[in-house]
Amino acid sequence: MKILVTGGAGYIGSHVVKALGEKKYDVAVYDNLSSGNRWALLYGELFEGDLSDIKRLETVIESFKPHAVMHFAASIVVNESVINPLKYYNNNTSNTINLLNAMIKHKVNTFVFSSTAAVYGIPDKIPVTEDDPMLPINPYGSSKMMNEIILRDLSNANSDFRYISLRYFNVAGADNECRIGQAYKDPTHLITRALKTAIGQFSKMQIYGTDYNTPDGTCIRDYIHVDDLSNAHILALQYLFDGGQNNIFNCGYSCGYSVKDVIDRVKKVTKKDFSVEEVLRRQGDPPLLVADSSKIRRVLGWNPQFDELEIIIESAWRWEQKLKKLFNE
Repeated sequence: MKILVTGGAGYIGSHVVKALGEKKYDVAVYDNLSSGNRWALLYGELFEGDLSDIKRLETVIESFKPHAVMHFAASIVVNESVINPLKYYNNNTSNTINLLNAMIKHKVNTFVFSSTAAVYGIPDKIPVTEDDPMLPINPYGSSKMMNEIILRDLSNANSDFRYISLRYFNVAGADNECRIGQAYKDPTHLITRALKTAIGQFSKMQIYGTDYNTPDGTCIRDYIHVDDLSNAHILALQYLFDGGQNNIFNCGYSCGYSVKDVIDRVKKVTKKDFSVEEVLRRQGDPPLLVADSSKIRRVLGWNPQFDELEIIIESAWRWEQKLKKLFNE
């Protein structure tokens, strides 16, 4: 089976491409390399291009003839989305419409969508389920919510089109063979930022807000290892190929950790102390997001293998040490 992966040279996309390759899928990657890397592609062929380039996109789809598309290409920084919302509506929503139009034109009707827990905003209850309302509090979450609504409406209008939307909670960790991992120039992800502080890339670690209504005053998140998330994508794809219907699944472990918890675990794993500074809240951050993941376990048979925070941090730490070594050399 042929799978086209948009954004497949990025952090999560490259891990899913790895999983697809290991399962012997025929993979093509469409990526503009704005935040992805050629070296991160362990399998498949890269077609460099932007989703705003409709002619290029259609040429790739027409020539590769995929049986399904997995869509990761997006802007993902919450605080940036508050400052520059049009970037997010253009890149995340308008470009997804371009992709869907090209798919429908070329009769590609199977779609796995990279969504986010940010669609929930500030939930009334925790853990949050897929049936809880989408009430995003930042443009990033809103741009993904719009895509989910578009997918619903498109599938209602076109009975041949089927999709799964996977709502990620906080993705972290790296390939356990240390071949790929996060490699953003200025990472905002808590675990990566803390590890880069431990290794000396940053002089101090900042905590954005200590006055939230949580036990220690800092935000609480559900962290998921990127390889477990990749496996969820493989299961979702196979579910659709086996005739499964449209569906939405939370991807998390149903266990929350505060910012202070994570920093303490990073110091424990790395055996390094580092300076921590408490600063004001960032815009667009909900206090608490933890997944109810019972649905994906029940329907897809998802059985995570790395669902411990220290395992996630250890894999990411090995990757950061490798990056540091390569950089020094």
